[in-house]
Amino acid sequence: MYFAALLARTEDGWEASDMELDDVESLTDLTDLARAAAVDDDTVVALVEQEDAWFGVVRVDGEDDPRIFVSNAALAKRSSYGAMLTDELLGSDEEEDDELDELDLDGTEDGEEDAVAAFADDEDEDAAGSGAEPVPAGPLGDARLLDDLGVSHKELLALDGDALSEIADALGATEVLEAVR
Repeated sequence: MYFAALLARTEDGWEASDMELDDVESLTDLTDLARAAAVDDDTVVALVEQEDAWFGVVRVDGEDDPRIFVSNAALAKRSSYGAMLTDELLGSDEEEDDELDELDLDGTEDGEEDAVAAFADDEDEDAAGSGAEPVPAGPLGDARLLDDLGVSHKELLALDGDALSEIADALGATEVLEAVR
């Protein structure tokens, strides 16, 4: 089970809103949601958590590229929303996925008998570590993304359990976050 919320900074503090993840299929979708919640292009912090297994923080400042932190990349990679964040941080190879989608795997038409063998060779090379970065069993991303908001990188790296509440507390947004929880 996931919990996700957006915290938008305003002149008067923070505003929280539920984040419906059903329509989020990419980091771009998540960033668009955050920008839509922003007040005067100010900072928006997206918080995502999966049952105390891992949490993610995505910070969006105006039109700047989003900054991402994931508490446990290996656990997050096993879930759809966590994989979206870890893939962005590790750099997924979408071109390789497109090539696999276009591959004729039956190999019997038009003299393409070696297509399956070529695919197997490519997989062997990938398994040998050519280009694929392993997913760390720990934090991944920009641990300093909340430093200027009151959560130091050391504090962020030490969080576990109810991390989102602790982040909200440090930001001064506990009440508004609990209102959407």
